[in-house]
Amino acid sequence: MTVALETTPIAAGREPRRLFEITPKLLETLRRGGADMSQLGIPAQPEPEDGLWDNVSVPQARALKNIWISSMREAAHDDYLRFRFKHLDDPQQKPKSLERWLDTLVQAKRDGVRPEVLNLIMPGPIGSGKTTAAAALGNEASERGLVTLLVKHATYLAWRRPDGSPDGQRAYQVRKRHVEADLLILDELAGEMDGTATEFARRETVDLIDSRLAAGRPTAYTTNLRSRGTGGNPGIVDILGERLLSRIESRAHVLKIIGEDRRKPKKDLDW
Repeated sequence: MTVALETTPIAAGREPRRLFEITPKLLETLRRGGADMSQLGIPAQPEPEDGLWDNVSVPQARALKNIWISSMREAAHDDYLRFRFKHLDDPQQKPKSLERWLDTLVQAKRDGVRPEVLNLIMPGPIGSGKTTAAAALGNEASERGLVTLLVKHATYLAWRRPDGSPDGQRAYQVRKRHVEADLLILDELAGEMDGTATEFARRETVDLIDSRLAAGRPTAYTTNLRSRGTGGNPGIVDILGERLLSRIESRAHVLKIIGEDRRKPKKDLDW
């Protein structure tokens, strides 16, 4: 009796795999698993040219960088993407203090623990360089393995309103994204509020900060306001309330950014 064996036809243009052949997919699996590739006769791969953190796989590192870049573009801060700590030539922008804080955040993530300082408050007058310093912090953090976002306070509140979310996102997705980021930079806290904030603004801000504190995730704040009003000028507590101020000051460190208005022309304009 003759038995006919069925064979699977080989697609045109494809060669059959040889027994024990290391395919590109298997090679990638071995590499991600930490296998010593030199034992397989495979030469070491060159370092990435864009200086990404060597403890993060290149695709993941690029993804982290893109998340950060997208948030900066949403805030219309494209011009700030070039700044790093080395570019903060004014000591008043506290580059060393920012770098030390970032070191603690990176180490805490590696160790799976909460950072000792969860809130970094960066108050200062208009044009003193707060956003530049915060951008340098975010640029460096995104390159060291932290999911980092920057959002203006007023923008976050607008996104949390019905039909206010960007790119077809739902309001709960906006909240989730900003609560779960490893590092959130909340820019211009209460910056567009001239008086007492609405109940919605207070509730949403407290919810965001409370949720990040409960999860042990650090947040940096920039603001033109002081904690409490002086000389008829309102402070954070006057606008957002005592409850929110106490949340911000919980496990916090203050870095005052003091300096002349960098945006002001050297010569006053007569108009």
